Amino acid sequence: MATTAADEAVATTASGSGGGFASRMVRRLTSGPVAVVLAVIGVLWLLPTFGLLMSSFRSAADNNQSGWWTAITDPAQLTIANYQTLLDNEGLVRSFFNTVLISVPSSLILVLIAALAAFAFAWIDFKGRDVIFLVVVALLVVPLQISLIPVSRLYGQLGLFGTIPGVILYHVAFGLPFAIFLLRNFFIGIPAELLEAARMDGAGEMKVFFRVVLPLGIPAIASLLIFQFMWVWNDLLVALVFAGPAAQPLTAAIREQLRTFGGNVDIIATGSFIQMAVPLIVFFAFQRYFVQGLLAGSQR
Repeated sequence: MATTAADEAVATTASGSGGGFASRMVRRLTSGPVAVVLAVIGVLWLLPTFGLLMSSFRSAADNNQSGWWTAITDPAQLTIANYQTLLDNEGLVRSFFNTVLISVPSSLILVLIAALAAFAFAWIDFKGRDVIFLVVVALLVVPLQISLIPVSRLYGQLGLFGTIPGVILYHVAFGLPFAIFLLRNFFIGIPAELLEAARMDGAGEMKVFFRVVLPLGIPAIASLLIFQFMWVWNDLLVALVFAGPAAQPLTAAIREQLRTFGGNVDIIATGSFIQMAVPLIVFFAFQRYFVQGLLAGSQR
């Protein structure tokens, strides 16, 4: 298949996006004393996580008698019994899968809807576009808490209260204003010539979106996906209000364990580290796109 003008323009823009102010900032932040300071900050940031990991492998008696750092010099304290206890708990295992079933669809659905809406606000001229976008931006200031009671009543009437789809819909609805605002500001910076080239090749608006805008918007989309996934995965308030016992995510389940076991650090630390491990893996796996998304605006 012959390469179209739009494809060549997208490739040229993508290949040249690594230069400019962003590249200079990266070089400066990875050189000399600045790199040392950043490394120290990174170690201090990871220290509580490492402490939680060590505590999760220590027995209740060891956690009560000494700090987690003593396990470094005395590895005999470490045991996997805490994880075996939690993994044998059917309620916690079900809550973990509930968290996955809530977080993944919430993130993907939000990104898809927000990207389409942002493309429309940025590059499609329709009546009332600016007014509608101002309304979307105004929704950013609406506190999540004020909608809990009205949405609970609505969910009760629709039969969504206490279900996983109800929790997903709530997360998507309240994440859309920020997502649309973020992606629209990124999409509007795409050169108009690229879209015109695609239209001259006979592409419709949906093809322009998927062949031109979406590939160039990967850094911003990946950043949004990370933000949304981590926010939903770590959410407790919405889970406590809208998730019933069968749809309870891991955060709510850990809270129940805290209430049940009281001050047992071994149980709480183990569950908390399992809860924290997945967002950490996702963040470090996609940190390259995350950094590109944060620096994207400075490249223009």
